[in-house]
Amino acid sequence: MPEGDTVHQVAKRLHGALAGKVLTRSDLRVPRYATADLTGRTVLDVTPRGKHLLTRIEGGLTLHSHLKMDGAWKVYAAGQRWSGGPAHQIRAILGTVDRTAVGYRLPVLELLRTTDEHRAVGHLGPDLLGPDWDPDKALENLLRDPARPLGEALLDQRNLAGIGNVYKSELCFLLRATPWLPAGDLPAEHTARLPLLAKRLLEANRDRPVRSTTGRREQDLFVYGRAPRPCLRCGTPVRVADQGDGSRERPTYWCPSCQSGPAPAPRTADHRSSRPRTTN
Repeated sequence: MPEGDTVHQVAKRLHGALAGKVLTRSDLRVPRYATADLTGRTVLDVTPRGKHLLTRIEGGLTLHSHLKMDGAWKVYAAGQRWSGGPAHQIRAILGTVDRTAVGYRLPVLELLRTTDEHRAVGHLGPDLLGPDWDPDKALENLLRDPARPLGEALLDQRNLAGIGNVYKSELCFLLRATPWLPAGDLPAEHTARLPLLAKRLLEANRDRPVRSTTGRREQDLFVYGRAPRPCLRCGTPVRVADQGDGSRERPTYWCPSCQSGPAPAPRTADHRSSRPRTTN
């Protein structure tokens, strides 16, 4: 699943291609909006909000999209061949005289009044890469349910917006806590670091083509995607298991030696390939 840094990059590309320009082509390929026509309107801006994208359009309209696991927005120059997938996967086309933005496999696509954006993103907590970032509020949200596993609390976008499976695993590693440790049991010195560490990681990667949390050229991530290879810190084989209620895949990686706290029983862990599904 694209995380906050990736969505920030997508928004930047879309904004650069569309903002300030008049739409010469508009095609929303979802039944509810199949007859909507945005041609002749100017795109005002494209703004990321956590993992959501808000494309604001003249006339008080906002096109809200979310990439979830497989969605993508691609930008093409005039005459350039589209290569984001087969035509039946296209959900949205926004074109100007010199650029065309094509949305592939978008699981969420809705046209809202701009004044109603709160319906789409009003539930989100402070955005790690947004102007509303508030570390104290984010920490208060995370600790509201102290018995909740830390990994689940980090993924809950109502607590803070922008973290997905990669940053969840990497943050827990850097905090030396397993993702199953109750959030309220995180040692005080690590609790105080959490919001600022999360923001630092996403900010460091918001303009990078390849995400890195280690600062090392030869290895970009500490634990995510590394099972059963050795931990970069202690050499113990990294483990992997799903976390959550089982309604969706939540690959979670951790070092059983470096990270303290509960973890799944061995028979339920390490059942995945060491090559995770991409989240970039």
